[in-house]
Amino acid sequence: MGLYDRDYARGNATAYGSATKSDAQIVSFVKETYKLFAASMMAGAVGAYVGIPMAGTIAANFFPLLILEIGLLIGLHFVKHKPGINLMVMFGFVFMTGLMLAPLLSHTLGMSGGGAIVGNAFAMTSVIFGAMSFYAIKTTKDFSGYGKPLMIALVVIIVFSIINIFMGSSLLSIGLSAAVVVLFSILVTYDTQNIIKGAYETPIDGAIALYLDFLNIFTALLHLFGIFRGDD
Repeated sequence: MGLYDRDYARGNATAYGSATKSDAQIVSFVKETYKLFAASMMAGAVGAYVGIPMAGTIAANFFPLLILEIGLLIGLHFVKHKPGINLMVMFGFVFMTGLMLAPLLSHTLGMSGGGAIVGNAFAMTSVIFGAMSFYAIKTTKDFSGYGKPLMIALVVIIVFSIINIFMGSSLLSIGLSAAVVVLFSILVTYDTQNIIKGAYETPIDGAIALYLDFLNIFTALLHLFGIFRGDD
């Protein structure tokens, strides 16, 4: 289950806050964030496309590649204010996430009706993401204070995911995947509201948060659809 610490770069975001930004700055911030998010989606898709033909090699070298991926995510926190380098590291990271998703995509595509499973998972992820983003904009409810309980829920899911590696329970896997879909759907609302308020330190922070929300929902749906096909 592709879980990441999607709150890694909050840093002093709360202190930075919308109080220090004019309306024009916030509009510019939001536009830049969503441009970077769209570019990240493309870079991740390229990584998956490149990775599928060598899915076996990626699976065999999973842990070294995972360390590299996490290293890029951590490194992004330290270079996000350095023009040029920050984009290189950001796109390097999202490319790696696509690459690391390739074994699951390859396995799913190899199933009966695998192409439809991937297409349906992506379509449903897009619908969920769009609906929760729209809700975040239209609702009067403020989700910006939900950060701590959402992160606690994420830690709980990660712990049970690690436990299930040894248990191998399909029932628990279904429950965890469903929980991931619900949690990251809420996080889309949380992140969208924080982006609109200018609560992230840089547009890169907001773009990566949205990208990881989308990625985790998509990955969880792939797991769910694969299990329900009975080929997992």
